[in-house]
Amino acid sequence: MDTRPKVSSLLNRMANYTNLTQGAKEHEEAENITEGKKKPTKTVLTAISMSAIATNGVVPAGGSYFMISRALGPEFGGAVGLCFYLGTTFAAAMYILGAIEIFLVYIVPRAAIFRSDDALKEAAAMLNNMRVYGTAFLVLMVLVVFIGVRYVNKFASLFLACVIVSILAIYAGAIKSSFAPPHFPVCMLGNRTLSSRHIDVCSKTKEINNMTVPSKLWRFFCNSSQFFNATCDEYFVHNNVTSIQGIPGLASGIITENLWSNYLPKGEIIEKPSAKSSDVLGSLNHEYVLVDITTSFTLLVGIFFPSVTGIMAGSNRSGDLKDAQKSIPIGTILAILTTSFVYLSNVVLFGACIEGVVLRDKFGDAVKGNLVVGTLSWPSPWVIVIGSFFSTCGAGLQSLTGAPRLLQAIAKDNIIPFLRVFGHSKANGEPTWALLLTAAIAELGILIASLDLVAPILSMFFLMCYLFVNLACALQTLLRTPNWRPRFRYYHWALSFMGMSICLALMFISSWYYAIVAMVIAGMIYKYIEYQGAEKEWGDGIRGLSLSAARFALLRLEEGPPHTKNWRPQLLVLLKLDEDLHVKHPRLLTFASQLKAGKGLTIVGSVIVGNFLENYGEALAAEQTIKHLMEAEKVKGFCQLVVAAKLREGISHLIQSCGLGGMKHNTVVMGWPNGWRQSEDARAWKTFIGTVRVTTAAHLALLVAKNISFFPSNVEQFSEGNIDVWWIVHDGGMLMLLPFLLKQHKVWRKCSIRIFTVAQLEDNSIQMKKDLATFLYHLRIEAEVEVVEMHDSDISAYTYERTLMMEQRSQMLRHMRLSKTERDREAQLVKDRNSMLRLTSIGSDEDEETETYQEKVHMTWTKDKYMASRGQKAKSMEGFQDLLNMRPDQSNVRRMHTAVKLNEVIVNKSHEAKLVLLNMPGPPRNPEGDENYMEFLEVLTEGLERVLLVRGGGSEVITIYS
Repeated sequence: MDTRPKVSSLLNRMANYTNLTQGAKEHEEAENITEGKKKPTKTVLTAISMSAIATNGVVPAGGSYFMISRALGPEFGGAVGLCFYLGTTFAAAMYILGAIEIFLVYIVPRAAIFRSDDALKEAAAMLNNMRVYGTAFLVLMVLVVFIGVRYVNKFASLFLACVIVSILAIYAGAIKSSFAPPHFPVCMLGNRTLSSRHIDVCSKTKEINNMTVPSKLWRFFCNSSQFFNATCDEYFVHNNVTSIQGIPGLASGIITENLWSNYLPKGEIIEKPSAKSSDVLGSLNHEYVLVDITTSFTLLVGIFFPSVTGIMAGSNRSGDLKDAQKSIPIGTILAILTTSFVYLSNVVLFGACIEGVVLRDKFGDAVKGNLVVGTLSWPSPWVIVIGSFFSTCGAGLQSLTGAPRLLQAIAKDNIIPFLRVFGHSKANGEPTWALLLTAAIAELGILIASLDLVAPILSMFFLMCYLFVNLACALQTLLRTPNWRPRFRYYHWALSFMGMSICLALMFISSWYYAIVAMVIAGMIYKYIEYQGAEKEWGDGIRGLSLSAARFALLRLEEGPPHTKNWRPQLLVLLKLDEDLHVKHPRLLTFASQLKAGKGLTIVGSVIVGNFLENYGEALAAEQTIKHLMEAEKVKGFCQLVVAAKLREGISHLIQSCGLGGMKHNTVVMGWPNGWRQSEDARAWKTFIGTVRVTTAAHLALLVAKNISFFPSNVEQFSEGNIDVWWIVHDGGMLMLLPFLLKQHKVWRKCSIRIFTVAQLEDNSIQMKKDLATFLYHLRIEAEVEVVEMHDSDISAYTYERTLMMEQRSQMLRHMRLSKTERDREAQLVKDRNSMLRLTSIGSDEDEETETYQEKVHMTWTKDKYMASRGQKAKSMEGFQDLLNMRPDQSNVRRMHTAVKLNEVIVNKSHEAKLVLLNMPGPPRNPEGDENYMEFLEVLTEGLERVLLVRGGGSEVITIYS
């Protein structure tokens, strides 16, 4: 029965998207089912990008976090979202501190709890007052937010009215100052500004009872209160004390003096450049007004920037908006335009109405602590004081409202497990736990108490958020994602890129160390989310970027074969599954992970015998089993399952079709078919030889691990031992490169490499060893070199007897069609007969009999032979191979004799080695010799615990050149 919804009901649900809960729960569930489990210009650029993202679909709770995470993925979204949350929370602390400063300095100074008569300790006492009152204000605001957001909205209207009245009062006062400037005197000594906090009159003397007596100012600069015999400061003597108008008004032309920047270092005396002054230095006096901190453009931007961060306040509460797609672009852009006009016009008005020395006087020392902007405004300074107080309180409430909702949205996405508790809320949807955490973090900002220290912290977090908003928009536009269809058309990727670049530059220009700290925090969050494996698929732009980058890289790889210097084993690991779809030899994956060390391509393939239509479910189950095993063994790669009618055909399909373009495997890894001798079913070893033939035909390298169950796991680490390489024939350098790659892994790191090569009678062993050592030196591979001499005299009677036993057994099992019981009985007879032969022949001097069976196999490595072998098949390999293609009578005995003799030498030298690497010859051209080939390899590797048979792919994989 078709259970799909009707079109009418589907359209109704899609149209009424505002019914989505905060965090877009339904949206996420649907995705999981589908998946299977001071620069206003900068802020304008960010607003354009944010508007484009906001109009590209439904924006539930989370605002900017939701936009970034859905555009850049859970890792970036979580990292930037948390940083933005911290910035918003610290912004609440900053606004509360601002409100407390206004309250204690301008509204009720007597309310200060901590006081100090010492000017040096006065600032510390003020910080303590701000901590106490800030905590009280924070608790009060948290209670208001806890009661409900509707009360915050009601307060917001009152606060907005106060702000508008304050702004209008400033404009009115500026206009009034053009014809009736307020009386606002500033005392000057020469061109230096004097503090008015401890002087009675702006003069060196004063009249008392018709007598001229020294003023307090005289006493500060002279060592005596008498006119005679007093020693005064040189600058005080040569300069007059005058009083200037601190607010000369709009028509005074003071703007020409204030037009250009004049940044001063900490402790510098604030001076009026146009005032007359004698060219004497004098001494530094505390009655001068001094610069409290070293100022610069970047510092002022960092302090000023938080005042424009309110543009994101609306987006943070996107879950409370009726139509976020419409409200966020309009509200954000109008807010930026309005605030930009207010900020810029006020800057111009202040510069045109107020003296520069007053503007630089941060604490109002020159004007007895009065609020300069309040004095300028009309009709009363209290309009500005009250308006500023309510404005900061309102901004603090907005931050305390938006930050918990942002945290709740992050917690509901469940990308950071330990934040899950903060996704819970009250029955009315208020994020209670998130609010408590926000209050605790805001309290930390309040305990810092200094606005100048808090402001740069949140500036970094906000700038990082704006950076990624711009990045998200630019990325989606450049990738031309099909789902990127924003209604907001007035954007361009270049604007977003410019905004991103400006944000990044401002982060380091404002405070490079704060920028680094913010990036480190974001990076740690990113890696944590990545490590936890956030199983979220939001169709983000990072995935699209990965696809585009992969496509570009694959096309580049298609341009030509990789250079020898870039060669690395790209593995196709062939796994065998049992009847229950379990991997028979999981250590094969372990070995692959040790060989790869997480680099390059790894494809894990397996074949299920059957019909695809009938076995599709089994293929999916087997794929999941293999993926879990790959995860457990820390193998980063891909899984490929094939359903085929025959196992050999499936393996052939895997070898031919795995990979894409230039990103294909160049090496096949498989296990040795253990127990092939005892098996009644010959298909196992025939499949093995068939795989070797297909690999050879495809010009791929082949690695066959024998006794794979004895290979070490990833938790086992060899403290010592050797990796022995038996270099019989040149294979393009595979035998040299593989042990070097293995030693990069911790399991094999402490092992030493030993390289053995075989010399025959006509070879110069000493020269061979020197040449091989020189060759390894040029390859930059540290290894011990040993040349093994194999002469005719090495053939003992036991070697000959064992050779005959192996050959007779092989012939018997091949030619006789006997039952398993009969085979075992005949094999025992052959063994007994040859045991008797051994007893009678050991120690005999009839070594000449063995000469009949001596083969001329060119197994010698020399420098000349290596150079001659490049670009063509090695002659030594031809000789090695020819033995396998001879007639199955005398040639089989000779081949077995070679295996036995070489095996004795290898076991003698490498019986304690942690791993032995051997050249693997290809199978015979005539399939009738396949069983002899298997027997040959079995005899060659007998008595060795761990063996890796290596067959090159016909190309050089290592070079001596840089």
